[in-house]
Amino acid sequence: MTALRNIPTLPTDKYSKKECKKKLKAFHEKLFELQNIFYADARFSLLIIIQGVDTAGKDGTIRHVMTSMNPMGIQVKSFKQPTEEELQHDFFWRIYSHFPAKGMIEVFNRSYYEDILVPSIMEKLTKENLHHRCELFNTIEQHLALNNIHVLKLFLHISKEEQEKRIQERLTQPHKRWKYAKEDKKAADKWNEYIQVYDMLIKKCNNHPWHIIPADKRWYRNFAVAKIITEHLESLKLKYPKL
Repeated sequence: MTALRNIPTLPTDKYSKKECKKKLKAFHEKLFELQNIFYADARFSLLIIIQGVDTAGKDGTIRHVMTSMNPMGIQVKSFKQPTEEELQHDFFWRIYSHFPAKGMIEVFNRSYYEDILVPSIMEKLTKENLHHRCELFNTIEQHLALNNIHVLKLFLHISKEEQEKRIQERLTQPHKRWKYAKEDKKAADKWNEYIQVYDMLIKKCNNHPWHIIPADKRWYRNFAVAKIITEHLESLKLKYPKL
């Protein structure tokens, strides 16, 4: 597995902004069609996991890619800091009920991978607990696959410079200011630690492979994610049920 530091955060020269925006529009039309068949077919479920450092564009990706889908067939769950109730249970308790039903698409904005990422950054996981969680996630994703719940794992990969730029946007642009939190700056200061943990996490929890999305350019990020989801749904050979 190539280290994240060595993977570009910018698209290659063969992709232009105009072309990607045009293709994204076509993907929107295709996703609307595919989701209808996916729902009616009802053989599969789809779990889309979106991870990335702060300001990587998780919210924006969901807004720009999933906007064409029928809200009745897709749900989004954002996993933030655990509540007091959630902390009274094992760390995976809050996840179970959000796995998608047949015919449904569920998007995790952050996910159970935060339960490796954050404790590792805070140095609260022993080697034994870290190994257990990595093995647990691999086993759970295998279990999901055996039950026809497909898992797409997307890592939105931005550079340290782009993260700093986006934090500054949150400070200076009124329509983005509500997103700013003091934790943004703290996370940026720990850039190296976050990338190091993500490297480990992607390497050890890779029974279901990760898609590394160059995300410095929002227009390419949206195109790339839409392409991956569209191609995966097409690969399922979906069909409407017979009368």
